Amino acid sequence: MPYHFTFDLSKVPRFFFSEIARVSYQKGMHKTLLNTLRDIIKNFRIQEATGLNLSDAIILLQDFIDLQAVNLIERRKFIKSQKRALLLPHCSRKYMDSRCKAFFDASIPSYTCAHCSKDCLVNKADHFAKKKGYDVYVVPGGSCILKILKEHPYEGVVGVACGEEVKMGVAALESTDVAVQVIPLIKNGCANTAFNMETLVNVL
Repeated sequence: MPYHFTFDLSKVPRFFFSEIARVSYQKGMHKTLLNTLRDIIKNFRIQEATGLNLSDAIILLQDFIDLQAVNLIERRKFIKSQKRALLLPHCSRKYMDSRCKAFFDASIPSYTCAHCSKDCLVNKADHFAKKKGYDVYVVPGGSCILKILKEHPYEGVVGVACGEEVKMGVAALESTDVAVQVIPLIKNGCANTAFNMETLVNVL
């Protein structure tokens, strides 16, 4: 239903909206959104689209809201960062067997993309990020992140992973001065996982 009044927000500073999200998140006000998630899930037929039961769908949407709040809070600091890294999940590779020519270096620990499949998400993300000056790591799990960051003092990190992994990574970095941006997977699992490439491009 349209508003019964007119408004013009063009003169309102853009940071006003991110500041609302930041303050709401810090005060826990965003949690009240959970009261409306049931209606959102029903109206947008999230259960039918994902096959998730109601409680799982609520958890998923709550995580997406929380992670978006992290991005808003950290964005200004991230934009000012110089040395940056992109952390990609190895499970988003097109192939998880010998058809993938990526080299795994246990000392890092990370895969190095060999660009063997043009339609591989990891290949696309690796290629784009490196053009933007990012170091790229294709990691087998969240536990690798701290080891990588201990060896390399990055100012900004973009992490792509499932919601749970991302939340653990963000929590682990709270005591550091690293600016974080996160991109949750839109399809999870142990293989053939997916993230939105357009979202990644916009974040980078």
